Amino acid sequence: MKRTLRACMLAGGIGALASPALSEVIRFEVLESVPAFQGRSFEGVGPYLRITGRATIAVDPSDPRNAVIADIERAPRNAQGRVEAVADVVLLRPADPARGNGTLLVDVPNRGTKLAPQLFDDVAQPGATRAEQAADAGIGFLHSRGYAMAWIGWQADIPSRPNQLAMTAPVLTGITGPSRDEFIFDHTRNPATATLTWPIADAASLAVTVRGHWSEARQTPPGLGIRATGPNTAEITRPASGFDAAALYEVTYTAKDPIVLGLGFAATRDVTAFLRREGGAENPLAAQGRSTVQRAIGFGVSQSGRFLRDFLWQGFNEDMRGRMVFDGVMPHIAGGRRMATNYRFGNPGRNARHPQDPAWQADTFPFTYAAMRDPLSGRTDGILMRCRLNGTCPKIMHTDSEHEWWASRASLVVTDLAGNHIDLPPDVRAYMVAGTPHYAPPNDSVRRAPTMALPTNPMHAGPPMRALLVAMEAWIAEGVEPPASRVPMRAHGTLVEAAQAVPAGIPGLPYAGIYTGAAISDQSVLPPRLIGEYPVFVPRADADGMAIAGIRMLPLAVPRASYTGWNPRAEGFGAGTLFPLQGAVSPFAPTREARIAANDPRLSIAERYADDAAYVAAVRAAADRAVAERLLLPEDAARAVERARAGTLAQLP
Repeated sequence: MKRTLRACMLAGGIGALASPALSEVIRFEVLESVPAFQGRSFEGVGPYLRITGRATIAVDPSDPRNAVIADIERAPRNAQGRVEAVADVVLLRPADPARGNGTLLVDVPNRGTKLAPQLFDDVAQPGATRAEQAADAGIGFLHSRGYAMAWIGWQADIPSRPNQLAMTAPVLTGITGPSRDEFIFDHTRNPATATLTWPIADAASLAVTVRGHWSEARQTPPGLGIRATGPNTAEITRPASGFDAAALYEVTYTAKDPIVLGLGFAATRDVTAFLRREGGAENPLAAQGRSTVQRAIGFGVSQSGRFLRDFLWQGFNEDMRGRMVFDGVMPHIAGGRRMATNYRFGNPGRNARHPQDPAWQADTFPFTYAAMRDPLSGRTDGILMRCRLNGTCPKIMHTDSEHEWWASRASLVVTDLAGNHIDLPPDVRAYMVAGTPHYAPPNDSVRRAPTMALPTNPMHAGPPMRALLVAMEAWIAEGVEPPASRVPMRAHGTLVEAAQAVPAGIPGLPYAGIYTGAAISDQSVLPPRLIGEYPVFVPRADADGMAIAGIRMLPLAVPRASYTGWNPRAEGFGAGTLFPLQGAVSPFAPTREARIAANDPRLSIAERYADDAAYVAAVRAAADRAVAERLLLPEDAARAVERARAGTLAQLP
């Protein structure tokens, strides 16, 4: 089945001709419309359709809402003087639109992939995001509640291919400029292969330095070298000694042919506005001459969570008729970060980690939602400053794993730039899911790796995220206030300096004050020059080594092990720094005698719970409290009690 907006306009007459004036989507091609999940029916909603398509947007460079896009003035234009881009789109909606809940959940793709199914529906099967098999809907949470869902390709530096949504945007052929990449290889192969972000304009411009950590001086020791091996690949010859497998290699070069990456923000804005506002037959979410969407929620995980913070900061939550695009926005595991996207030679995939540069473009001021003055740059700014000026600020639920507070400067969301407590605006809530790594799928398990000092933390954040999504919908649809923010705070004494954060002497949790800092640098020179640093704080832990504040899921509220959001690197792999994205788990001793023998100050399992029945009763009581606080849904509470009975609530080594 294939249908284009142009064909619909010819068939629909004058009414259809109005569509392009209402939205910047000038063409929407439906490539496929088929039953999803093998026709699986969801109680109260029925079966779903999966619609695959492409949306062409046409952006007026002279409009102030588009002029913020870097290099938009240099991009080629169509006959109407507009700049075009084409975005992949995938939609899921109830086959009977009348049975939907009126809410469009836009899951911003992470590097082209869909993550909402994993987080909200506990989808674990490989390839399940294709929504083909009945099991691909997982527990069916989103579908049984009647959500329409959209995935809109926005990243123009990745290819469009099956199960990877992307955007095609203009390439500025012939333009050159400075570019920079950092590499930590985590292996000792020599030479090492590096894929650069952009094509190399001049192989002679390639230069490389090495150091053990970003805070150390750049070095060019004997034996270090680099040579181009392809349009955007290079081979780095490593020095024979002095640096381990996690040394930091910084490559600078002259790049060419940048893409107008900032059009990804416009694509998300315009396609979302089209889906929620347009009533013509060209809109797959329309029925009986009007869109079935009454409200829209923007959701993103990690890279796409940072995308949403940047989307708000750059003013894209105002559509081309001055209306709000998203009523609610849920950036998940973004920390205090944004993106290095809307720049010439930007880097949307960039995720600087602990030993790397903390002052990359993705990590610049502003960090929090309310406007404040930055004493280092002299600027006054905030994530919501632009949307405050035109009344298009959405309700916001900013959610982070605990890892983000150690690795992604999440404390800067709730402090000023002198490190003092601040209150969030009334339309913003922030939640830390305590004891969680950056991201764990629902079927994750404890693992060991030679690069990490401790076993990995498999804690999945699905249960509280489902409860918060329900609360977000009630907030925007009915005005029901959501649960109060649950984060570490300076005012509460639960957000502290790293050296004070974790008790010493816990076997299996060797913490040494490691965290990722925040800085500002002069980006007008290459490599950038450090200007100054911002204070960063981390969650205070209890006697078990687990964060006191935040949403404490049942494995933390009724623990049998310690779960952390941090995991140190192992010897030979950058020891003394954080391993990226991972947390750690350390089981309690089974008995008092065993813990004394291990010199473990944490109470044993036998000292905490008289028997299995007592443990299950404690889980049930904690689950009831979480349901009463609207941080856990009743169905998730019931599942947790059943897992406790089976002995699988806390996934242990």
